[in-house]
Amino acid sequence: STEAQEKKGMTRGGERKSRTDTGFGFTASRAPIDITSDTVEADQKQNTVTFKGSVVAKQEDITLYANTLVVHYDPDTQRLKEIVASGNVKLIQLERRATSQKATFQQDENRVVLDGEAVVWEGENVIRGERITFYVEEERSIVESGKEGRVSTRITPPPREETKK
Repeated sequence: STEAQEKKGMTRGGERKSRTDTGFGFTASRAPIDITSDTVEADQKQNTVTFKGSVVAKQEDITLYANTLVVHYDPDTQRLKEIVASGNVKLIQLERRATSQKATFQQDENRVVLDGEAVVWEGENVIRGERITFYVEEERSIVESGKEGRVSTRITPPPREETKK
């Protein structure tokens, strides 16, 4: 229904939310991130926490799946600096899905980079490239091809609305 579709695009506060304003998050939001994995290893010297094996990370409406997830943090402030997911990366956020070999969430730059056979689906629209970079605050993205390939895009027009007589 139209009402259900309207609600999908709303934030909790009720204001309208752009589909691109989170850019596959983990950077824009201050909500907690819940992570499950087979193992977890903290390294105080490297200022990292590494999650390995069937990693699932959830933050609000975003779910990330990967083989490995490394969280880099600032040792002084304990603030999150960067999250790097690698191996069979899959991101799901509402009607948007993405896959790649690696995903990097850069907190300070508010940027998300999908590397290696990156594919993003939004509804029936699909874009493929070797690297896709989302600049979250600027609400823009750049898709780059590999050495031998090209960027591929499929845009599906919305269905025509039936006119009532």
